[in-house]
Amino acid sequence: MSMSLRSSNMASARSARPSMSRRAQTVVCSAQVDFKQAAAAAALATVVGFSAVEPAQADIAGLTPCKDSKAFAKRNKQTVKKLTQRKKQYEAGSAPALALDATIERTNARFASYGKAGLLCGADGLPHLIADPGLALRFGHAGEIFIPTFGFLYIAGWIGYVGRMYLMATKAGAGKATDKEIIIDVPLALDCASKGAAWPLQVVSELRNDTLTEKEANITVSPR
Repeated sequence: MSMSLRSSNMASARSARPSMSRRAQTVVCSAQVDFKQAAAAAALATVVGFSAVEPAQADIAGLTPCKDSKAFAKRNKQTVKKLTQRKKQYEAGSAPALALDATIERTNARFASYGKAGLLCGADGLPHLIADPGLALRFGHAGEIFIPTFGFLYIAGWIGYVGRMYLMATKAGAGKATDKEIIIDVPLALDCASKGAAWPLQVVSELRNDTLTEKEANITVSPR
């Protein structure tokens, strides 16, 4: 009885091995097909992403140039219409009426400047700024966020680096450093400001020479 059970189990195991191998081969084949499809899709996306697109025909998140946007023109008309209705409540030539006339002129000038600046508008009729650096450089919108952000980071880093350079110079020079912190040494400060113009390169050089940060041995640690 036991021999018959063993033989039947061995036969079933032998018959199961080919089916398992076939399933494994099927899984491997399907994985290879999926990998090929994913690679082809990635290659297609890369080609499409880096292909040349004209700025006037570029579609960035569904945005269109404000000068060609119907929603933008509609919002301009609605804004001017509301101001005109408010103007009717006052006598012609009165101070409120003249103020509303000036507001209407500024409103039209503002909308016209948005259109001439090449800003992109959405379905809401409002201008949208392009924050992505790649899209901003590619479609000519670097002046909206990318360049101001770069300028802010450069100026902030320049101020910090020049201040650090000034403090190090006062400690290394003659006299008390605290006196020059209270009463600024103008020639020394101007010299540090001119030398700190290339602070990104100087920071990289100091980082390589291990002089950018203070050594751990010189940093005091409070007892615990």
